[in-house]
Amino acid sequence: MDMSAAYRKGVLAYLPNAQISYDRFHIVKLAGEAMDEVRTAEWKDEYARVQAELGELTTKERRSIVWGMRRNPASWSANQTNAMHWLQRANLKTARAWRLKMALREVFAKARGHNDQALASADLKRWISWARRSRLESFKRLGTTLKSHFDAVVRGMLDHRSNAFVEAMNGLMQQAKRAARGFRTATNFIAIAYLRLGKLTHLPTSPFVPAMPISAGLTTHRV
Repeated sequence: MDMSAAYRKGVLAYLPNAQISYDRFHIVKLAGEAMDEVRTAEWKDEYARVQAELGELTTKERRSIVWGMRRNPASWSANQTNAMHWLQRANLKTARAWRLKMALREVFAKARGHNDQALASADLKRWISWARRSRLESFKRLGTTLKSHFDAVVRGMLDHRSNAFVEAMNGLMQQAKRAARGFRTATNFIAIAYLRLGKLTHLPTSPFVPAMPISAGLTTHRV
């Protein structure tokens, strides 16, 4: 599931015997956000140093670095490959942040391959130690967060489950809320959620459905 405190509180309250498993997508997303935070701060507060390492960057080159850092290297364009070539060789916080994010992705990829709890735990502990010693505040916070939810993170590394289905359901529920311009009570909202998402069968025919379709073969005569 998502690492939101609200989700965790709900699970502990209504499913006390459940084992929490944090979804890979959301953890890697947190690493991406930590990386972007480092890049934004460095390029804003220490741009002279960035310029000394990378030279005078055009708008296109800056954009190539931003998207190169966010994308999988296998999908880099030619411009992104060139931009990331120089970034990886620069002595910048931005480059360290990118390496940390990619290393966390690699930890999850290795766990998916070997599916061994001991190895996954050891790899994650090494990453957390690196993050907390990185002198990058956003990654130090992320390392602390993962350490405090260590067992649930490792469980998510091994069971390969995703909460994509829950996210899709949430999107449909938000659509229903917008279409109705809101609901007066939680009971009404829960009822429409069951109707829209429960895949219920044997429901009575809607009273708004025409008794006979227009294309039933009737001939209309004009007077």
